[in-house]
Parts: sequence; C-alpha cells; structure tokens
Amino acid sequence: MTEEWGAILVVDDDADMRELAYDMLKDRGHQVTMAGSGEDALKRLSQEDYAVVLTDLRMKGMQGLELLIQIKREHPDINVILMTAFGSVETAVEAMKHGASDYLTKPVKKDELIRVVERVIREAALRREVSRLRREVRKEYSFHQILGKSKAIQAVFDLIRRVADSPTNVLITGESGTGKELVAKAIHYNSDRKNAPFIPVNCAAIPEQLLESELFGHMRGAFTDAKMDKRGLFEEAQKGTLFLDEISELPLMLQAKILRAIQEKEIRRVGATKPISVDVRIIAATNLNLSEEVKSKRFREDLYYRLNVIELKLPPLRERREDIPLLVEAFLKKCGEARGKEVKGVSEAALAMLMDYAWPGNVRELENVIERAVTLSRGEKVSPDDLPAAVQGARGDRRVLDEAAERTLQLHELEKEYIKKVLEKTGGNKYQAAHALGIDRKTLYRKLAEIEGSHHSEE
Repeated sequence: MTEEWGAILVVDDDADMRELAYDMLKDRGHQVTMAGSGEDALKRLSQEDYAVVLTDLRMKGMQGLELLIQIKREHPDINVILMTAFGSVETAVEAMKHGASDYLTKPVKKDELIRVVERVIREAALRREVSRLRREVRKEYSFHQILGKSKAIQAVFDLIRRVADSPTNVLITGESGTGKELVAKAIHYNSDRKNAPFIPVNCAAIPEQLLESELFGHMRGAFTDAKMDKRGLFEEAQKGTLFLDEISELPLMLQAKILRAIQEKEIRRVGATKPISVDVRIIAATNLNLSEEVKSKRFREDLYYRLNVIELKLPPLRERREDIPLLVEAFLKKCGEARGKEVKGVSEAALAMLMDYAWPGNVRELENVIERAVTLSRGEKVSPDDLPAAVQGARGDRRVLDEAAERTLQLHELEKEYIKKVLEKTGGNKYQAAHALGIDRKTLYRKLAEIEGSHHSEE
C-alpha cells in the first residue's frame, strides 16, 4: 500500500482489540495510528489528516456514536466505521443516520475488516478527488478567468455577476469564437447550481434523427436500435445547467418539445407514456440573429421569448483590441506549458501585427495563432515570421495608412498607393482587385490609366 490510500485511526479503549485491528491493517501496508479514547481521537484528528476512523461503539467516557457525531461535525470528509460486540439492526440504523460509512460486529474477521476499510478508503479518496476537480473547474471557469480589461468585457463580467444566481434562462449571442461556452460555464460555476452538472450540447453537431433521443432519452423498443432505456441530457443535467449551443440549428419539431420542457418543467422520453419532472436551467447560445430567424419562420417566436429573458451579447475581439496583449500573454503561457517550451513574449513587430489584424475568428482564432507561433518559434520571443501570412498582411495594409499619414499624402495620392497594394495582393488580377475595392472594372481601368498616365483598354 502507499500513502495515497490514506491514513487510518483505530479507536478502542480495549488495548488488545485496538492492537489486533492495528496489526491486521498494518500487515496490509496501511498507515495506522491508535487512540485509546474518543477524546484522544479528536485531539489526533485536529493534528493529522486521516481518511478513515475505525472506532468501537461502547467505550469508557465518550461513546463511539458521540465520537461519530463530533467527527462528522468537525471533519465531514473523514469516513467513520463503527465496531461493536452488541450489534443490532437498530444500532446500525442509528449509526448510519449519523453518517457512519459502515458497521462491523465483533469479533471482527480479518477478511471482512480489510474489505470494508479498503472500500471506505477508496470512497474517501474518490470523494476528495471529485472535490478537488470541482475546485479546479470553478477556478478555471470563474468569470475572473475570462480575460479582459476593456469596458466591453467588463460589462460582460458585471452581467455574469448579476444573473449567475438567478434561475432565469440566458441567451448568449455573439460571433463564432467569442467564448460563448466559456461564459455559460462561468455563469453555472458562479451560481447556486455549481455542484450539479453542466451539460453542453452542440445542436448542430448531432444528426437530427438522433437529437431528440439525446435530449429527452428513450425507452427500450421505441425504435430499432433502442435496446435499453436511456436517460436524456435533460435528465443528466438535473438540478444543474443545460447549455444549448447553436440553438438556431434545432429543428422546429424539437423546438416545440424544448418549449414544453421549459414551461412545464417536465420531459417525456421517446416511446414513454409518462412525463419526468426536471429542474434544469437553460443557457442557449447562437451566432445568428434569432429575431431575424423568427421573422423568417425558422425559429419559434414563443421559444425565442422563453430563452431570451436575459441576453448577454459578447463583443468581437476587434471591438476590444486593448485586451489582445493580455490574451496573448495568457495563451503564450498555456501553450508553452503544454509543449514544454518556454516562450517569454512577442516582439514589438509581431504584437503590432496581432493588434492590427481584424480577427474574424475572434478569441478562438487568436489562441490558434499563438499555438502555431509557439510551435514554430526558434527564439525566446515570437517573431513576425512565426505568424500566419494573413496576420502579417494585416500590418502591411495598415502600414500604407501609417506611411501616408507620415508623408501627409493627399487623398488622390493615397488612393493610388492603396490600389497598387490591392493589386499586389491579388497577384495583378484586375477582376479580383476591382471586387475587393468595391468598384467595377471600368472604374479600375480608368484609375489605373490616371495612375500610369496612359489609357488602358479592357482585357
């Protein structure tokens, strides 16, 4: 056995029984300590960390049941097993009511003692691991971890604080890559539902014929492949949050069933005759304008109003450029640690390119660009050469304006410079250049003729 199994405290006022249990457990390699009374046990528990207390029920002074109650009050994570020579159903029931993990009757058999103690230790270890993971998850998805100092993102933080503990449904809107699921998790893990499940569903990723079964579950025999009863995601999210991403992709038939689930707080599995009550908070997300989808009859108006009680609109990255350096620093650290590669920062030229780029893919695209840069970087800092061509090109376009302002060019001269730049980017393709400039080809030919001082005939 190793330390990860946890320490055991054996409590008994009978020295022979105490040492017998000690020897049995020690032979299995467990870390075991002894106490001769309940008072001595409580003192040890305040000084050392134990996974399990194995205590006699009948002792001089503090009785085992009293010790159990005291332990569960002061150290709720410690599991307690009671031993007694006066075993009875009533005594066992009373002990279990007060939080005992199990019950052994003297004379205790070694095999039974080992089996019960090691099972309880495993349960204690699992519970501690779950608690640790929940703490980590809450830390990771706390709204404090959604990075940004801009006014736009601070307004998002404020709204998360205000809606987190409300049972109200929330609709998160914003372009693809703005972090809608991250915000949904922040709402959940800062709410009073944080100890219950957070279940994300990408409505666009599940085939339409399977989506109803995934959301609502099914009964055995409901369709050809339904070989057993299956719980749906609404049931899995009981007392927690169901995050419906890309809600606009829901078929109209399922929209009606979602509406009923929200209104009646109950669902019905496919093939079932009886409804099942559910207590679930709905957070939905979309990158489309749902009101326009309603006008186009692609989304139910009544469901739209049920979901859109509170709308939380996420700003695109181009509208909060002051957050880019902060995000870059965080992604550099994350990607560097993941690859065991230390990259201390980005060069000024590379940062300028990152600041100038439009980021159509928003924060998700920025993270991917930094991941690529960390992978390709040969030095301590990310250089322009480590960035994709599209990001490098953004700085080139901006440089035209910077240089024009520096040279105080007149507007018609700036126009010439810009047309030349667009032609370079299109490889001389005048049709593509005219399209990019938002003019027809005749106008482009005329302007080129003015630039070059000669007339061009259309090709």
